[in-house]
Amino acid sequence: MSEITEEIRIYGTVQGVGFRPTVYRIAKTLGLRGEVSNDGQGVLIKVVGDRSTINEFIEKLHSERPLLANIETITRHQLPNQNFADFIIAPSTTNTVSTQIAPDAATCSMCKSEIFDPMSRWYRYPFTNCTHCGPRLSIIKKLPYDRKNTTMANFHLCPECQENYSEPLNRRFHAQPTACHVCGPKAWLERADGKPVTADMFSMLDDVDAVCTLIQRGMIVAIKGLGGFHLACDATNEEVVQKLRHRKRRPDKPLALMARDIEIISEYCHITDAEQKLLESVAAPIVLLQKTIGQQLAPSVAAPIVLLQKTIVQQLAPSVAPGQNTLGFMLPYTPLHHLALRRLDVPIVLTSGNFSDEPQCIDNEEALEKLSEIADYFLIHNRPIFNRVDDSVVRVIKEVPQVLRRARGYAPAPINLPPGFANISPILAMGSELKNTFCLLRDGQAILSQHIGDLENNLAATAYEKTLNLFLGLLEAEPNTIVVDKHPEYLSTKLGKDLAVANDLKLIEVQHHHSHIAACMAENGLNIDCQPVLGIALDGLGYGEDGSIWGGEFLLADYRGFERLGTFKPVAMIGGEKAIYQPWRNTSAHLVSAFGLDFLKDYEDLELFNFFQTKPLATLNQMMEKGINSPLASSCGRLFDAVAAAIGICREFCSYEGQAAINLEALATEYLLNDAKEIEGYQFNMLKLDTDSKFPLTYLVPQPMWQSLLIDIKQSASPALMAARFHQGLAVAISEMVAELHQSCEFNQVALSGGVFQNKLLLSGVSDRLFKMGLEVLTHSQVPPNDGGLSLGQVVIAAARQGFCHGCTDLKKF
Repeated sequence: MSEITEEIRIYGTVQGVGFRPTVYRIAKTLGLRGEVSNDGQGVLIKVVGDRSTINEFIEKLHSERPLLANIETITRHQLPNQNFADFIIAPSTTNTVSTQIAPDAATCSMCKSEIFDPMSRWYRYPFTNCTHCGPRLSIIKKLPYDRKNTTMANFHLCPECQENYSEPLNRRFHAQPTACHVCGPKAWLERADGKPVTADMFSMLDDVDAVCTLIQRGMIVAIKGLGGFHLACDATNEEVVQKLRHRKRRPDKPLALMARDIEIISEYCHITDAEQKLLESVAAPIVLLQKTIGQQLAPSVAAPIVLLQKTIVQQLAPSVAPGQNTLGFMLPYTPLHHLALRRLDVPIVLTSGNFSDEPQCIDNEEALEKLSEIADYFLIHNRPIFNRVDDSVVRVIKEVPQVLRRARGYAPAPINLPPGFANISPILAMGSELKNTFCLLRDGQAILSQHIGDLENNLAATAYEKTLNLFLGLLEAEPNTIVVDKHPEYLSTKLGKDLAVANDLKLIEVQHHHSHIAACMAENGLNIDCQPVLGIALDGLGYGEDGSIWGGEFLLADYRGFERLGTFKPVAMIGGEKAIYQPWRNTSAHLVSAFGLDFLKDYEDLELFNFFQTKPLATLNQMMEKGINSPLASSCGRLFDAVAAAIGICREFCSYEGQAAINLEALATEYLLNDAKEIEGYQFNMLKLDTDSKFPLTYLVPQPMWQSLLIDIKQSASPALMAARFHQGLAVAISEMVAELHQSCEFNQVALSGGVFQNKLLLSGVSDRLFKMGLEVLTHSQVPPNDGGLSLGQVVIAAARQGFCHGCTDLKKF
């Protein structure tokens, strides 16, 4: 059979993941000749052999690709015959960047075995890695992904590491961060007070091992990890957890946990197969798990004498996750974490190294300066972090993972967009104000940044600009369109407008809740020219088309536009933003909306009545009547706050957004787990309004819900029962609203999005009822339902409008 020469190009996540050695091994096995190299677009192969063998070669590239690799496309072109004596790995070349950046990956089983093997030269080396694991996004400066383009550039390989790096069949072949004790980064311990750390202070093997002893002694240790600093302490020591909260200025928000192994986690939580798979995945996210009632130890965990010792310290500190029945656990995902936790039989708190709401520290000097007010000791290393990457957070609902924060392990892996988005010029979407991410559309893919955070904080806003510039430079991206949220005061909107003006780029403004729905549509694979879906977007607030605050919306939508069919009845947010952090204000506004200014006249014997007597109700009522700093909002999130405060949850104050709603869900879940009896949900009404549009606007009205809730309070019903009845009633009301809208509108799919749908009870309750109605339900899995997924929606809306209207930004009307 005659030989031919082919050029084969592989697009996708194929750099820094061991792809070239795999190509080399397969080619050598099949007796092919040629070369493989990296360039800005991915992996380029030139191969000589007969056609059938080359076809087999292509098949094996798919079936035997490395664990971290993701092949998007393979193109093949026949070339004039070329002479190659053997198959080799050629040096990288530089051209236009279109390849993907791999996310950071958790330590693989082979590297983990080596760090605990006294015969291995990587024994107890905290930066052990190979092509199957280790840092990627956190250390890369530019593409192609070669050592010289990472923060490992100044660590020159020793002869043995160089031999591993150069051997094509070694799993460390071109593993860019590879190193060892001799040539690689070092970790060391420092005291926050600046005094020297002496070896006789601890019984330890090395400074990493000393972290275990420090934590056991009740110290708070700042640990430099993969994408930033963390603060660690004993999660079973209430005194030290309270100390950490006080110093970090984080009074209530749940703290993330890390445990040495899955067996320890199982002592504290129920773990399903899907949850265990996530915990042990290469992404290794924080997974929200249901607490075990009583936190009983598994008998098989250890010998009886150890069980007796562990019983004393097994209970988690109550302040780890106050008011919650879930815990956020992760497993060690770097060798440093594995080594530090080796002797720890209890979980540790591992929370971001920062003051509350500030960006995570990544620089050694910055951490020593800032975190010395929080930490007692520092475990520092000298491998620079170039890109800040926070921990991802995932929750499993009905055996399907739902990403709540997309960062380490997931970002910046691209999301393949549905048909129709492939030939659209690059677009940059700036995201939202809270839980910000930005998104670049290029070559039919959406590349989301890692979680940036809340831009209300000046330091976070600075980090946003820096990360954006890094991404655009790294990907050599030149968008011709900028997309922003319609809210004029969002920092991301202002920056996007400035960027558009400075670079003479087109600017598109997109409505907040339309973006939520479009993001859900895109990740579920709906074509660019799909039929309209009914989108239900429930969140705290977003800027509406009419300039008011929206937050409980039923939209008939496609990618280009939407029609607002229904909404929660608007209620005043007394004091504006204060209502987000003082839930009682929402209770007052809702009760006035439902019953008038003398809303508690029939309930003077209630404790709630006495509470409101301490508030300036007359002044607040005047504010609502005159519209002074009391904007009307159709917010579902504020309804949750109002109900929570009415039954005594976070009534006076929330220390973080959504705290009251999260605690309300936890209380309802607790009731439903412990009581198998059927309960009757609170009822809602529907009210149709006359409008100028094709469809009348329908209000979802909570007045009957409030009537029943107040009766329950008067009859001393348990807060857990009332929380459960609220969740049940709201799920029914949303489903009934869908049924009502379905009578006059054509749709077969319902997309559920917005931060409120992070609520497991509500999402499951609504989904189940819609399925029974014969509707297809679209939910989030790849991007968060909260504002962390908003930039994806923004970018596909802008793309669809450009693709259909040749630059027109007018909304499609149904």
